Amino acid sequence: MKEIKQIYYNDSGTSFYWKKEDEVMLDKVQLIFRETGFYFTKHELHQFKNCITDSYFQNKCCDECELKNKCYKFLLKTPCSQIDLAVSMEELNAVKDLVEGTLFKMNLEDYLYGEGMN
Repeated sequence: MKEIKQIYYNDSGTSFYWKKEDEVMLDKVQLIFRETGFYFTKHELHQFKNCITDSYFQNKCCDECELKNKCYKFLLKTPCSQIDLAVSMEELNAVKDLVEGTLFKMNLEDYLYGEGMN
């Protein structure tokens, strides 16, 4: 099995960089959500974050529904035009946390080991 450098995880998934010959491959992030894996660039990860925000906006009409957090009514688009996910509000919240946590940790590392170094 290939080695990885974990970036972020929650109960619904994880994100990490692959390692190749002891070198961390920073050009793409492996994001695993439920049983689905995505291999995104940082730009595509930002696009996915925007898709999540759009899904919240499109589904705000369900705020009063008793099944809001359980039903698989929400369509979540991805940066891959051929792939959409059907998710519940709980899953939408989980993938939002996963993507935002991943981006936060990536940006923090960029700052700490980039422009933040003295």
